[in-house]
Amino acid sequence: MISTGDKLPSMDLMVMTSDGPAKQASSEIFDGKKVVLFAVPGAFTPTCTLNHLPGYVENAEAIKAKGVDDIAVIAVNDPFVTKAWADQANAKGKVTFLSDWDAGFTKALGMETDLSAAGLGQRSKRFSMVVDNGVVTALNVEDSPGEATLSGAAKMLEIL
Repeated sequence: MISTGDKLPSMDLMVMTSDGPAKQASSEIFDGKKVVLFAVPGAFTPTCTLNHLPGYVENAEAIKAKGVDDIAVIAVNDPFVTKAWADQANAKGKVTFLSDWDAGFTKALGMETDLSAAGLGQRSKRFSMVVDNGVVTALNVEDSPGEATLSGAAKMLEIL
């Protein structure tokens, strides 16, 4: 599993653009910037939609005021789903939505979890991290996918 002090893997993620889905290199997202990244087991799932994401949307200005260039959420979902989730959450301009469509990035981080028993298949553990110029400087991993306390926006504001 990735740890504080480790560099993020160099891989492609998917983002939704005005022209449709597009690959974007992780280096474009994280290098030369300070980014708060949080991961959710799935877009539109209850804890993710009702608790985790809203905290970051509501606190986006406060987080960015602490020297953060971007806030990004990553989910093992396709870019159409993450775009619909962004639209539903009124998060445009506050949080960048990253699609880890094949869980490749999640697996490279060592953050995959099998949620097949809940009908979700291979997904991401719930976590948050501060990434400074591609290097993890803080990492919070939840013990349970149904909790968003260690990885939530309030905890992130304390860390920053």
